[in-house]
Amino acid sequence: MIDIAILGFGTVGSGVAEVLDAQRERVRQAAGDDIRVKYILDIRDFPGSPYADRVVRDMNVILEDPDVKAVCETMGGKEPAFAFTRAALERGKSVCTSNKELVDAFGPELVQTAGAHGCSYLFEASVGGGIPILRTLRDSCRHEELTSVVGILNGTCNYILTKMDREGMDFADALRQAQENGFAERSPDADVQGHDTARKLAILASLISGRRVRYEQVPCEGITEVSPEDLLRARKTGRAVKLLGICGRDPAAGTLSVMAAPCLVPQDNPLYGVNDVFNGILVHGNCVGDLMFYGRGAGKLPTASAVAADVVECVKNPGRTVEAGLPAPGAEITPVPFTGPLPGGIERLRRGA
Repeated sequence: MIDIAILGFGTVGSGVAEVLDAQRERVRQAAGDDIRVKYILDIRDFPGSPYADRVVRDMNVILEDPDVKAVCETMGGKEPAFAFTRAALERGKSVCTSNKELVDAFGPELVQTAGAHGCSYLFEASVGGGIPILRTLRDSCRHEELTSVVGILNGTCNYILTKMDREGMDFADALRQAQENGFAERSPDADVQGHDTARKLAILASLISGRRVRYEQVPCEGITEVSPEDLLRARKTGRAVKLLGICGRDPAAGTLSVMAAPCLVPQDNPLYGVNDVFNGILVHGNCVGDLMFYGRGAGKLPTASAVAADVVECVKNPGRTVEAGLPAPGAEITPVPFTGPLPGGIERLRRGA
């Protein structure tokens, strides 16, 4: 029996517990042993929940239990998530997270801490929800010269743009419907202003370049100013408006270009047909060519499934550090502006044009 803990029992954290229970036999086969959620750290009570008796309010209970081998950090934000994560890694407990903000801000440092203490820091769920994009980039594509990553990385914005395109809604009405359906937060600025896309792109850019890219370095424009007329003009020219995170890499010049912005996607591009809350990520390698990844980029169970996959990988490798793909602290690059055509026939949306 392998014991783990979950930090934060919200949407994703509760989903992790559900996935591990519902898939118990498959998880056991994949991990080589049963995995049990021993503790749940949260300040709330959960009366009636089958996990109510596992809730603790003191992180030290988890840190001081030698049987806890892995911790799922699903709290979100920087603090206390950073302090708790670092403390767990320093005790030799692997940490798996969905927290893109923490990965962007402190990922390389936490990966280094994990390596120094014989454990792992993994974050598959931080980009693309249930889409296994990070594992693919760091493992299956490790030998490739990856030159671009272009993605629809935010399901909220994609849903809003789909509603505006198909039903002629304006932005405010489409956002309201997204909130009513649970696809958008009550305070949606991080999504609709493009910040969520920029954070995820920074992580992807860091993996394909081997140099650290920070969220603050990504030029960012959201969808709040996109109008139904913009989408109508795009449709008349056989294109669709999508909020994209774009990373282009020139290995010969040693440069990297990044941006997050509404763009015009032509019909022959696989991202053209990615609608509603789905995500799509298009990767180009020098040998493999184009690879397309498609799936639910958010949601309780898809995201929780990605966290659970990281847990399995960690517990299968006790006492060693699973390679996370992030560069070492200090290995940074300053992105340069896009000066030529964007990948895949994409053009940046110029409002009113």
